[in-house]
Amino acid sequence: MIETSIEDWDLEIRPYSSVFDLHLKDVWAYRDLLWLLVRRDFVSFYKQTIFGPLWFFIQPIFTTLIFTIIFSNLAKISTNGAPPPLFYMAGTIAWNYFADSLNKTSTVFRDNASIFGKVYFPRLIMPLSIIFSNLVKFAIQLSLFIILLAYYIIMGYKIEPNWFLLLFPFIIMIMALLGLGLGLIITALTTKYRDLIFLVTFGVQLLMYATPVIYPLSAASVKYRTIIELNPLSGLVETFRYGFLGTGQFYPIAFAYSIIASILIFLLGLVVFNKVEKDFVDTI
Repeated sequence: MIETSIEDWDLEIRPYSSVFDLHLKDVWAYRDLLWLLVRRDFVSFYKQTIFGPLWFFIQPIFTTLIFTIIFSNLAKISTNGAPPPLFYMAGTIAWNYFADSLNKTSTVFRDNASIFGKVYFPRLIMPLSIIFSNLVKFAIQLSLFIILLAYYIIMGYKIEPNWFLLLFPFIIMIMALLGLGLGLIITALTTKYRDLIFLVTFGVQLLMYATPVIYPLSAASVKYRTIIELNPLSGLVETFRYGFLGTGQFYPIAFAYSIIASILIFLLGLVVFNKVEKDFVDTI
């Protein structure tokens, strides 16, 4: 009598599966690869540059200075009583995290087609590595913002951080889900429609002006206020700034809307990405 043995496989690759089968267990199994990709993205950013990691500080500093000169000194746009450099830096670092996550995630299929066509690993690992590597950049820029915040507090400016500051990790998580979700949808569409890449680059720049980065939501024009409130980023940026600076106000409806819209977009992005990644190599 011949005995048969049953082998336990670590991974089973099937040609067809439901679009709702997101393979999240596989993502966890490949977590070591995720951290390697995060390290690669972070190191490659400043490798062979003169200033190296200092570019993480230079960009928000110069952006804050330009915004302060143009929008505060010249255009006289309200900052709700907050020192203009603090107001603009808070909005800038929050916006940069979302924009970088969206821009880089939206080209995942195009940028990594050669890798995807040669070796198997959960495709979701690649966009996730972008989100986490940008989180490292955000943490560095946040430290710069906290130093500036401490300076203004020591100098006696009326800045009163409040308990909404406790929502900070949650805000960043929702912002990451929004950037990831939109990026997954766009990168899935660009497998057939390459022109979307150019539209995204231009659209993200315009989206900043529909987000309360250079102005508070209370100062938005009545004519365009509805459009700004429909932007899921608005409630997140306003709450982020209100928690740290204590100026302006908290918009509970806008914040709740931001959470719901971001989660729905993220889930939609996962489903669309999962559907397209099965055969995108044949079309890209």
